[in-house]
Amino acid sequence: MLKKCFPTITTLALVVLATVYSETLHADDSLDLLEYRDKVVVVDFWASWCVPCRRSFPWMNEMQEKYADSGLVIIGINVDTEESAIDSFLRDYPVNFKIVRDPNGDVARSFDVVAMPSSYVFGKDGSLIATHLGFKVKKQREYESILLTALRNDTE
Repeated sequence: MLKKCFPTITTLALVVLATVYSETLHADDSLDLLEYRDKVVVVDFWASWCVPCRRSFPWMNEMQEKYADSGLVIIGINVDTEESAIDSFLRDYPVNFKIVRDPNGDVARSFDVVAMPSSYVFGKDGSLIATHLGFKVKKQREYESILLTALRNDTE
C-alpha cells in the first residue's frame, strides 16, 4: 500500500520503473528524477477505454499549461496493453504532459489503483496530499484548489 508520507524521489522511481520495464510512447522521452524535486506532482493512471479519462485530459492539459511555471508536473500513466489503443486515444485527446506506459500494471499495483482514472497529488516535499478516483467535471474547482494550495506551500 502506498504510504501517506512518501519521498518524491521514491515515488518517481516507481514511474521510472514503468519507463524502464515498458516502452514509452516516444523513444526520446525520459524521466529525470532531479527535474521533479520541489515540484507538485500529479500521477494520474488512465486507460483508453476510460470514459471519465476523456473528460479529465482537457482539464489536466489546462492545469499543466496554467501552473507549469509555478512547479506543477503531471504524469499520466497508461495501463493499456495495446499501444494502438493508446495512440488512438491520444489522437482524439492530445496531451501537453508526460505520458508513461505501464502495460503490465506494475506501477498501478504499487499504488493500489482500483479505478480509472486514479490521481495522486504529491506535495513539494513528496508527501501524498490528495487522491481522487474517477473524474467529476463538477469537482474541477475543488481539484484545482488542491493544486493551488500545494503550489503555494513552500513545504508540505
